[in-house]
Amino acid sequence: MRKITATLGVLAATTGYAENRIDTIRPDAPALAAYGDHKVGVTTLTFTNPGQIDIVNTGQTEEPPLYDRTLTVELWYPASADTVPGGSYTALIRDGVTEATLVGQAARDAAPETGQTYPLVIISHGYPGNRFLLSPLAENLASKGYVVASIDHPDSTYDDQSAFGSTLVNRPWDQRFVIDSVTALDGELGQIIQGDDIAIIGYSMGGYGALIYAGAGVTLLSTTYEWGAPQGLLTRNMMGTDTHMALQDDRVKAVVAFGPWGNNTGFWDSQSWAGIEKPLLLIAGSVDDVSQYAAIRGIFDDTINTRRHLLTFEYANHNAGAPMPAPAESYAVSDVLGYAPFDHYADAVWDNVRMNNISAHFISAYLDLHLKGDADKTAYFDLTPIANEGVWSVDADGNQTEEHTYWTGFPNRTAAGLRFETKPDAN
Repeated sequence: MRKITATLGVLAATTGYAENRIDTIRPDAPALAAYGDHKVGVTTLTFTNPGQIDIVNTGQTEEPPLYDRTLTVELWYPASADTVPGGSYTALIRDGVTEATLVGQAARDAAPETGQTYPLVIISHGYPGNRFLLSPLAENLASKGYVVASIDHPDSTYDDQSAFGSTLVNRPWDQRFVIDSVTALDGELGQIIQGDDIAIIGYSMGGYGALIYAGAGVTLLSTTYEWGAPQGLLTRNMMGTDTHMALQDDRVKAVVAFGPWGNNTGFWDSQSWAGIEKPLLLIAGSVDDVSQYAAIRGIFDDTINTRRHLLTFEYANHNAGAPMPAPAESYAVSDVLGYAPFDHYADAVWDNVRMNNISAHFISAYLDLHLKGDADKTAYFDLTPIANEGVWSVDADGNQTEEHTYWTGFPNRTAAGLRFETKPDAN
């Protein structure tokens, strides 16, 4: 009977009985997880960066060829008040061939809400991934008054995944190019974007790129790996080089990195970490075996020249907090992969919606503080580090007593399994 039940479960998930919603907010979500007051619009843009080194087709000795590198970007933004909420996205899932329909609140090509400007947030997916992988966060932030640009990184998406060296070299430069391109937009969209209040949010290899962009140039050792970039081309991102210094960008005010990859394989050292002076929020699972949780904690410990935070989902793995809920189409075994791509999105312990809600709560507070100057949001970071040690104490009228130390914004009994740690700038 168990076998029959399991089969029926897969059928239900893959034949239209399940809806791939990206906008679900659970009743037990923390305070800042809910959508904001703005209607949300979304549009798709493409930007072409000419004359880039074609890492994929570069051999070991010949002159590296050049090509025009085209990036597709999904752009979410506050929409006009008369926008009718709701819409869908067609996205490829992990196997690179199966399409899934995602349902959210954004209206396709809606008129933007004019009359004010909004900070810009860049989202950068993992390897492989695509621009929809963090779409729950993108929609959520747009509803709170942010313009959010999520990138499809060539050579690193589900349907064009190729040489890893391209990801190693190009990630921070893709992020820079999209910032330059989006802030140069004209028309109504261009008029609502603040060009000097920007954050980068990266997951896994997106986090790798964001950390390089933030100031952590890679080590000489990392430029020599045989499985990395050919002909030492990763030196473009090496600490102390003129090219890495050219990435310095005062427009970027804050960085969020989910499970950033690289510290587990010698890509950075103490000199690298000293280069980060921008506020940093790290989000990770305590049993991450891809980027290695101990290595992520090493980033938290060693970025001494900035105030940084580490949000930990206890017993979560590499997918902690970032990917959207696994689409129904990912439950079935893929003919391309030979396995069900479900675990590319899901975690064995934590519910994706729960993690997405918690991430949205903390990132909303973090961006409001650093991009909008909302000092009241500091209360959401002044927390008992181990949530289970917080005390819920209210009087008969529901007012907090002096003994109350439970996490700000979390209903009683809902912060279990979380840690939030902060370290100040050593200076």
